[in-house]
Amino acid sequence: MANLKDHRQLGQELDLFSFHDVAPGAVFWHHNGYLIYRTLQEYLRNTLLNEGYLEIFTPVMVKNDLFKKSGHWDFYSENMFKLDVENQAYALKPMNCPEACLIYMTRVRSYHDLPIRLADFGALHRNELSGVLGGLFRARQFSIDDAHHFVRPDQIQDEIEKLLVYIENFYKLFGFKSEFFLSTKPDKAMGDPKLWTEAEKDLEQALKNARVKYGIKEKDGAFYGPKIDIQIKDSQNRDWQLATIQLDFQIPEKMQLEYIDKDGKPKRPVIIHRAVTGSLERFIGILIEHYQGAFPMWLSPVQVILLPITDAQNKFTQKVLEMLKKEGIRVITDEKSATLQSKIRDATLQKIPVLGIIGPKEAESESISARTREGKDLGRTKLSEFIKRVRDEIDKKI
Repeated sequence: MANLKDHRQLGQELDLFSFHDVAPGAVFWHHNGYLIYRTLQEYLRNTLLNEGYLEIFTPVMVKNDLFKKSGHWDFYSENMFKLDVENQAYALKPMNCPEACLIYMTRVRSYHDLPIRLADFGALHRNELSGVLGGLFRARQFSIDDAHHFVRPDQIQDEIEKLLVYIENFYKLFGFKSEFFLSTKPDKAMGDPKLWTEAEKDLEQALKNARVKYGIKEKDGAFYGPKIDIQIKDSQNRDWQLATIQLDFQIPEKMQLEYIDKDGKPKRPVIIHRAVTGSLERFIGILIEHYQGAFPMWLSPVQVILLPITDAQNKFTQKVLEMLKKEGIRVITDEKSATLQSKIRDATLQKIPVLGIIGPKEAESESISARTREGKDLGRTKLSEFIKRVRDEIDKKI
């Protein structure tokens, strides 16, 4: 444990990101880091679309009136960045839910239409004090894999049970084990206490139906509703609270949301707020320390590096490079004049999963000798077999 590195140190060593005084608490993603960010976001996006989500994108700067109407202003205004534009009061949005409600309200919704699941990866801003900023773990600008489910009351249980399964399966990708907690009404909360009681009972029943063990976090819910919090343990045995599922009867009342029920009368939907990773920035910070920079193949910013032994193999190396790129494999070459051992050492320090060594025999037989960053010799194989092996590992996300 003594040799473990902080994500900020690894971020610098692996050229992933940096921070600068001109934008305190905001990440400058370098190319390698942004590849990780985009790969993770695209995986989330693709799975959401397969689950029937609709992706939306909403403005960052909105008038304060929206947050006053939704109820957020009374509980959260001190954490917002506020602006005065042409004598109008604006804020940078710290959460997405009020704007998701506005999109919901643009149509007359029928009970047949629900559930409606709106996902938004837009940038959020929260005015964190400079003293509590901590690299990727706590930032002023960030994105959440955010979504809001607009559901009928009779759909709550099924929707939450599906979310619990989805979240647990997602964490298994990274070797995380999930722990579940029911967080109840805080002292500072808005809305009808009866609705809070109903929401807490719904969440507790969903946890029981899913047959998962759970603890209780008294008075730790959001100000607008109780929630299920999901914690994980990383490779260093540290606990992290990441995913959250919040059940909200309050904001639909504040925003006067409606759907037309089968009896032809307007009814209030319920909102399920949910995030799987929480802040993507924080989640990537956790992954950097969890893997100590040695990401699984599918997440690695560079998946293969090609190492020609001499300049005589550079032409064949370029041919292999283009073949791998066509297969969607993130690949680079090291053609500098240096010994093979020096190149292997450099590639290992960059934590690149697979090193493809190309010497005279490989160039002549159109094959490649491969080894892992851990030093395991994978032997010499035909290019087609090598490409298939790498592509399969990426696709299986192992």
